[in-house]
Parts: sequence; C-alpha cells; structure tokens
Amino acid sequence: MAKTKLTAEQQTILEQVKHIAAGLGQTLAPFTEVVVHDLRSPKHAILAIHNNLSGRRVGDPATELGLARIADDDYPQVLANYANRFSDGRQAKSTSIGIKDSQGHYFAALCLNVDVTLFRSIATLLDQFSIPNAEGVGESLDPSNAHSLRERIDRFAVGLATTPQALRTDQRRALMQALKEEGYLELRRSMETIAHHLGVSRATVYNDTK
Repeated sequence: MAKTKLTAEQQTILEQVKHIAAGLGQTLAPFTEVVVHDLRSPKHAILAIHNNLSGRRVGDPATELGLARIADDDYPQVLANYANRFSDGRQAKSTSIGIKDSQGHYFAALCLNVDVTLFRSIATLLDQFSIPNAEGVGESLDPSNAHSLRERIDRFAVGLATTPQALRTDQRRALMQALKEEGYLELRRSMETIAHHLGVSRATVYNDTK
C-alpha cells in the first residue's frame, strides 16, 4: 500500500500525538514503551518509538491491531491493559489508541507497552517478605491495641454506608457511645487514635462523648 499524503488536519493531529508520545515516554520511563504508528503505510508504520523495549525500529511494520484498524473504521478506538509479550518472552501490558480524523477514518495509533516483569518480581519479593514464618508465636507490637479500635470504627462506618471521616456529628456521638459501652475508651491513647482515624480534633472527640 502506497503512503497517501497527509491532509493538513491529519498532519496537525499527528504532530500533537507525537508530542503526547514524547511526554508519556519521559514520564513513564524506563518501564513503558510508547509508539506512534502511521497507519497510512502499514509496512513502515512505526513513526516514533520511546523507551524501546520491543527491539523494533522506526519504519517497522504495523501490528495486527494496526492492520485491523486500517480495514475497519468501526474497530474499537481504545483497547486498554491487554496482555502482551515482547519478542524475548517478557510479559507486557499494552494499551492501543486509534487516532481518527474528522471523517472518522483511522490514520494513526498511539500504543503503550508496559514491561510488567520487574513489577511482578517486586510483588513476589514483597509477598515473601511479608509472610510470617514462625507458627504458634503470639506477640502484640501495639500495646494500645489501636488496630482493633480502628477496625471497630470502620465497622461502625460501614454499617452506615459511609466512611469514618464522613460521619456526621450525631453519628460520631453514637459511635462514641458504642465505643464507651464496649470498653474501647479505656484503651491507652484511645482519644488520640479515634481523633486521628476520624480526621477531627481531640477536642471534638471529647465533646462527642458528652
């Protein structure tokens, strides 16, 4: 397919897309490859490539998605976060955005390919780090038992279909009454914990207990 000449409108749009790609490339470096495709010339579609992770070059051909858009202007304009794979086997997460002119015809595409291998390695490392190994050992590093107090506040808020920070004055007073009856106010630094979790001052918490 011979490359057709860009219209003035297409040229303007394409220049903006190239700037957007450059900005995304700088922002998402080094884990995301950002590619601009010129769909008017599918055999030499890659117009710009930032953070080259795939080993492709400017002038390389369009992918299957590019060819699909060339053949069908009704093809989905945005395909986000689909599984992909680089040529060396690394797993990727890709997003492809078709670019149309005012006539509704695809003539370019902006694609992002995220190398998820490193992120998965970090996630695995964090999982391994956070899993306790010793069994049958009980110890609390929170002498004030603030965690259970925060959990009780969260359950109270969920029961009202809201969040702790969004509780109204009358709801906070009902909460404080419940906490008092259940003995939570006897915990060390309970007022400070409650105030911090509700996003209010300690004076407000004391007033709500009256």
